[in-house]
Amino acid sequence: MGDVTTMATTEHTAGRTTGHPAGRAADRRRPELAAFLRGRRARVTPQDVGMPPGPRRRTPGLRREEVAQLSGVGVTWYTWLEQGRPINASPQVLDAVARTLRLDRPEREHLYQLAGVPFASVPEAAGQTVAADVQGILDALDPLPAVVYNARYDLLATNRGYRLLFQVPPDLREPGTGRVANAMWTLFVTPEGMCPLLFRESELPVMVGILRSAYGRHVGEPAWEEFIRDLSEASDYFAELWRSGNVAPPGQYIKTFRHQALGGELRMASTSLRIDNMPECRIVVYSPVDEETRALLGKLRADNERSRP
Repeated sequence: MGDVTTMATTEHTAGRTTGHPAGRAADRRRPELAAFLRGRRARVTPQDVGMPPGPRRRTPGLRREEVAQLSGVGVTWYTWLEQGRPINASPQVLDAVARTLRLDRPEREHLYQLAGVPFASVPEAAGQTVAADVQGILDALDPLPAVVYNARYDLLATNRGYRLLFQVPPDLREPGTGRVANAMWTLFVTPEGMCPLLFRESELPVMVGILRSAYGRHVGEPAWEEFIRDLSEASDYFAELWRSGNVAPPGQYIKTFRHQALGGELRMASTSLRIDNMPECRIVVYSPVDEETRALLGKLRADNERSRP
């Protein structure tokens, strides 16, 4: 969203040529766009997006500056958009506004049409269903532990090496809750002595920073807000790190793990790989960085083979 200032000062040339059919269509859409945004804004309360109600309000719903802040755009730019002025809007910015205003799929498509931006329909399950070829890649990476995470660190798919190292059930569900297994929950809620990640004070802030960088695209979405709220209530340390506001990019990091049955430390390099057609999801592969770790992984696999009936 670094180009918001540029977009705020760039006019649609077609919209300025009022005699052109495209200009006339744009002129007709702008009042509709203004009315639509005002109506959607009026129905979203501060409480809906986790904001305090504040002093008495003259109008229902969110203020323009609040929508701009939650969407990560400039107040002037959003004001011009809501006034129906001839400005450019990218799909990324429209998506951010749509999330803040809690638009459903038909409303989001209507917003795109009024803004004159092509709407690309995405199936509801996109980004959450792991295709057979992606699972095949995970399996081919074994014995290196590998996993598919979404932006919230939900486990969407794993290979055997990952399940052995982190003791994850094959169905990828949390025992007792039925909830999808989530790396952040495991690392923050598991008692420190049983947590698989060592050096939590240096490692966990990075993971929270990566999570927050993704959260910026989902502010106001119920699933994300519930996830952040519940994890903050379950872990004071997560709540503290979340309040810091720090962000970090995905990438390669060296992490140190422990396995209760092995009694040793495993130093692994985590590498993130983007997956086409799965927005905001990535394959993360853990590679041993020394011979001691490689030997412990081999022992873990051998012990598992011997324990099989």
